[in-house]
Amino acid sequence: MSADGPLEVELKYRVSGPLEMETVLAYAAEAGFHAEGEVAEVRVRDRYIDTADGRLAAAAVAARLRHRVDGIVVTVKTPGARHGALVRRVELESPATESLVPADWPPSPARDVIASHADGADLVEIVTLDQVRTAVDLVTDGAQVSLTLDDVTVVAQGRAIDRFAELEAELASGDESGLHRLAERLEQEPALAHDAGTKLERAMRAVADAGIATPPAFGESAEDRAAALETAALERDAEAVVAALVGGAERLVDAPPQAPADGSSDGSDGAGAPERQVEPAAPSVVSIAVRPPGKTPGVTGEDAFAEAGRKVLRFHFARMLAHEEGTRDGSDPEELHSMRVATRRMRAAWRVFGSAYRPGRAQRMKGHLREVAGRLGTVRDLDVLIDGLRAYQSSLAASERAGIEPLIAAWEAEREDARILLVRDLDSAAYHQWVTAYSHFVVTEGLGALPQPTPNAPIRVREMAGSRIWTAYEDVRAYEATLRWADLATLHQLRITAKRLRYAVEFFREALGPDAAIAIARTVALQDHLGALHDAEVAAMRARTFLVESSGRLDEAETAAIGRYLTSREKEMARLRRTVGRPWRAVVGPSFRRALARSIAAL
Repeated sequence: MSADGPLEVELKYRVSGPLEMETVLAYAAEAGFHAEGEVAEVRVRDRYIDTADGRLAAAAVAARLRHRVDGIVVTVKTPGARHGALVRRVELESPATESLVPADWPPSPARDVIASHADGADLVEIVTLDQVRTAVDLVTDGAQVSLTLDDVTVVAQGRAIDRFAELEAELASGDESGLHRLAERLEQEPALAHDAGTKLERAMRAVADAGIATPPAFGESAEDRAAALETAALERDAEAVVAALVGGAERLVDAPPQAPADGSSDGSDGAGAPERQVEPAAPSVVSIAVRPPGKTPGVTGEDAFAEAGRKVLRFHFARMLAHEEGTRDGSDPEELHSMRVATRRMRAAWRVFGSAYRPGRAQRMKGHLREVAGRLGTVRDLDVLIDGLRAYQSSLAASERAGIEPLIAAWEAEREDARILLVRDLDSAAYHQWVTAYSHFVVTEGLGALPQPTPNAPIRVREMAGSRIWTAYEDVRAYEATLRWADLATLHQLRITAKRLRYAVEFFREALGPDAAIAIARTVALQDHLGALHDAEVAAMRARTFLVESSGRLDEAETAAIGRYLTSREKEMARLRRTVGRPWRAVVGPSFRRALARSIAAL
């Protein structure tokens, strides 16, 4: 195929983190572009074709049949000339049909090129890319650009084997200088990196990694070899990140590209890039097996505050990953519980250490963590409810136990639905992109940390931890004036505030004095008491709702049995509210304050 056909000029970026089209449009506006028409979501299917022995690939030609809502087109492309994100290459596109026999397509230059290189051999489908494209046209003085944000699923032998996202901005007409201005703005976004190759090249690497035979010519051209070298370097970096994260982790299969190691230019963007909503992928894109991390994060008084936070985040992130496989399996609820605890501690760590990092970086790292924690929390809360209900059922006489079964069945069905949504989230491209970016953040010293504002500004743990702990304690003690009259909502908020105090002390435990153990134990006792109260409240509320909504389906014995369970939860709530004073006084009393002060004095 000669290089004198229609020339395609576009920017191509690999998306290595959450990214919304609204964010991209904001960068485009800075470059002088505005959207023409509405943002649209379209689905396209690209079936890449070649001969069984890879004759088109050997000639450095890529061919695909694109299925769109308005019909099928055949596209032929040559290797591109690259300069940064800008790619120029020859592209031929013509109408076609579903047939893999070129003679069945309308006559066109694209058909002729494919037939010529196939030289009489049958064409076969080598890989399929199912794409959800978020697309919009951009215009500026003298130029029009087609902008697409692609969520790509690689399908081979009828199964999904990889998932990734790309951003493309193709010059539809006009002056190329507009693309250069757009590139300058887009490259401020940390979630974007110059693409290491074409979608086909990336897809074929996934095919090979999945152990599926590929035409031998793939990877033999000079460009393919260069792409393979760059990809290998990226994969080595990703392996190093995971190994550093878990202290000897084993990387298994299908890791997405490593997030860019830019230690730069978050500026003070505050909100950061919003999370991108994607459909679930199947199967999982990343699979990481980890050995259990050490017993503590290893924070010392001499640590820079940002690096102490990184130690804590790395420690609990490794624990989260260690329990991901068991959470997916679902046979042991404690795996999910442990994964949820790890996400909770990371969220608490961001509250304690977050001010040490650039706001945009912190927001991007926290974004998907909140969603994962929420999914885990929904399932775990139902686990606790079901376990408590079964314990109550086992205390009943055998003749009364059957009456509880409708409530158990309803909660178990709700839990299963919540677990399906959780696993879908863990299988999504957004989750795996976040895992990659988060891994890079927690093992890269200095990444995203704010500079020391002045030479004498506090920066070490021994200079900053005390105020964080005392502030968390002051937040707890502020409830002293209203606790006697507090309603259930206020007591639940006290539980959350006490938990934050506990975590703040635990994060610095190794740098504090031995009295920190006293503070932690007493705070845990208050937290557990208030937690049991909240669990009883939720169980009573849900049981009452179930009785109202299911009144026409329950028989008299079932209604009575569930009613007695509701009454038991209300009595438990009353008991726990009546006895909250004892664990509360243990936390607000002078002995607690002295223990906390002595532990901080050790800094």
